Amino acid sequence: MWSKNKKAMRAAEREHVERVKNLPCSVCDTPGPSEAHEIEQGLWHCSIALCPSCHRDGRNGLHGQRRMWAVMKMSELGALHVTIGRLMKEYL
Repeated sequence: MWSKNKKAMRAAEREHVERVKNLPCSVCDTPGPSEAHEIEQGLWHCSIALCPSCHRDGRNGLHGQRRMWAVMKMSELGALHVTIGRLMKEYL
């Protein structure tokens, strides 16, 4: 869902988000495509690759009870670390 107060993505942000969406989930490693979750609204370069379950599921997801996150002992910062690491491997 797009907030009416959120600025439109710039070309570089859109390209980055598309790369993030092609990664596996940063929490459970489900193969992509994934969804891109912004840690803070509008900060697209801080997007995390998440499968639908780890992102939106009522029991497991970040926007729910976060059970999978607890099982994997993962925080948003930890998931961002995994996402960035996977993106960096593309350039090596």
